[in-house]
Amino acid sequence: MAGRMTGKVALLTGGASGLALTSARLMVAEGARVVISDRQKDKGAEAAAEIGNRALFLEHDVTSETRWTEVVDEVVRRHGKLNVLLNSAGVAAPDGSIEDVSLADFRRMMAINAEGTFLGCKNAVRVMKENREPCSIINISSVAGLVSGWSMTSYSSSKAAVRLLTKSVALHCARAGYDIRCNSVHPAFIDTPMVQQVIATDSDPERATRRLKRQVPLGRIGEPNDIGYMVVYLASDESRFVTAAEMVVDGGCTAI
Repeated sequence: MAGRMTGKVALLTGGASGLALTSARLMVAEGARVVISDRQKDKGAEAAAEIGNRALFLEHDVTSETRWTEVVDEVVRRHGKLNVLLNSAGVAAPDGSIEDVSLADFRRMMAINAEGTFLGCKNAVRVMKENREPCSIINISSVAGLVSGWSMTSYSSSKAAVRLLTKSVALHCARAGYDIRCNSVHPAFIDTPMVQQVIATDSDPERATRRLKRQVPLGRIGEPNDIGYMVVYLASDESRFVTAAEMVVDGGCTAI
């Protein structure tokens, strides 16, 4: 039986670990060929080797406009097309209140989370519009792009930028008649290296874990597959009528 993504080619940034790596595994299981990109060369190569012969790794700094062009062109050169882009590369620290965050730290967060996503969308549209197949851009935002906190000045700003960038890209593609959809995914706390790092820096990691769980009505930290299944849905043709949407996967956090 063919998978939901049979014949599709997907590029996933930040693919050496976390949500992108989980999504890559699920996409391959559904029949896709995947290219995972990351600054972490060794980890990325290991991840692609672990997935198998339907995966390729490319070293990639998402803040580099030149490298974005090279990576997307390489995907098309190798596979003949690009159907899916998952913009998942991102950072959450350092951050703090408006009084604590430096301009340099704010700019770094925006460069990776917001500008990296902008460059990804721009280059994906450049090649996807030539396809005669449905295409999908999926941008990982956060519940922090919908609601904020006193210590999330940079992160919330960057993820809110991703939210509205997504809608602008979606509306442009619809208006231009391109068969390209663009949606954002808004996770809460997910058991990824990013969240694990936040927990580990607390003086009492167990207490920090309990505190995070208490903020989720379902009472648990999410699993990478919770996001991965949403990504596969948005990447597949099952979501052909879904664009400019905010897919909130947060265990009920934003309903409080």
